[in-house]
Amino acid sequence: MKKGFFIGICGGTGSGKSLLARKLYESLASEDVAYIQQDSYYKDWPDLPFYEREKRNFDHPDAYHQEQLREHITILLKGGIIEQPVYDFTQHCCSNQVRFIGPVRAIIMEGILIFADEELRDMMNLKVFVDTPADTRLCRRILRDIHERGRTAESVIRQYELSVKLMHEMYIEPCKKFADIVLLEGGMNDCAVDLLKAKIESALQDEN
Repeated sequence: MKKGFFIGICGGTGSGKSLLARKLYESLASEDVAYIQQDSYYKDWPDLPFYEREKRNFDHPDAYHQEQLREHITILLKGGIIEQPVYDFTQHCCSNQVRFIGPVRAIIMEGILIFADEELRDMMNLKVFVDTPADTRLCRRILRDIHERGRTAESVIRQYELSVKLMHEMYIEPCKKFADIVLLEGGMNDCAVDLLKAKIESALQDEN
């Protein structure tokens, strides 16, 4: 039986969902809360050369180990411990490391496609969609991928044009209808952080 409180934060690339989830997690400052990124569950193609891995469509639902992600969330909701993969974005492959997470009483998870998975969606107590204009999201993605993932501006824009924009329109934007709350600007919205923090704290108190 499900025990913990599970909040999912969805939105397009560069929407501010990761910043919102991270700020929320840090504001709670509790060992009872886990922060999970869907990107940790990207599929791995270690036998492919880098230039081939770089061409993969990372914005399609099939790019993720969704079964493993659902299994890990189930374990956490039952009070167990998981070994979460650690993905190396600079190489487009899984590293040899894992993160031990749990036991916890609340889960904050973010990802572009977490609402596209019906089973995962049904596990959530609260679903938040971060709605941000496309031009803002693209600018943020370019800056992030250059500074954090070792990409060039040209490669980021090429990937955006070839797959990211289309996948957003096909799979991510339609998921807005599943949200309980639609927010603007993600982590830049301090009021949203405070409200979601209060919601999680109330849920944890109800369990006591």
